[in-house]
Amino acid sequence: MIATIAETDQQRKDALSIRNEVFINEQKVSPEIEMDELDETSVHVVLYDGEKPVAAGRTRLFEGMGKLERICVLKSYRSKGCGKQIVNALEEAAAKLGASSFLLYSQVQAAVFYEAQGYKTVSGEFLAAGIPHVKMIKEKL
Repeated sequence: MIATIAETDQQRKDALSIRNEVFINEQKVSPEIEMDELDETSVHVVLYDGEKPVAAGRTRLFEGMGKLERICVLKSYRSKGCGKQIVNALEEAAAKLGASSFLLYSQVQAAVFYEAQGYKTVSGEFLAAGIPHVKMIKEKL
C-alpha cells in the first residue's frame, strides 16, 4: 500500500470519499461538521491499495505542532496496518511543514491505537461531533 500526498483533484476527492464513508455514513457525523474550511488549507494524505483509496487524513500546523485530523480507514481495511501507515505519513507531512511535535483529538475508542503509536493523552474526555474524544500529543523524536 502506498501513502500519497493529495495533489490532484481526484486524490482530494478520494480522501473526502473515505471520510464520507467512515464519518458520515458509518459514524453518522453531520456533513456540515465533517467538511470544513480547513480542508482547503490542510495537507491531505490518502493510502491506496493499488488504485483503491482505503485510508485518509489531513494535517496542518497548529501552535507549532502538526495537528493530525480526520484520520480514517475503511472498515474492511482495519486491523491491517493501514492506520499506522496513514499516521506515519501524516507525521512525515507535518514534519515537512516544520512541526516539532504532533497533536490529535482521538475518539476515545481509538486512544489505545494512538498510544501504541507513541501518543500520550493530555486531557479528559470531551465531545466533538457528539463523539467522546481525548487530546493526545506525541513529541517528535
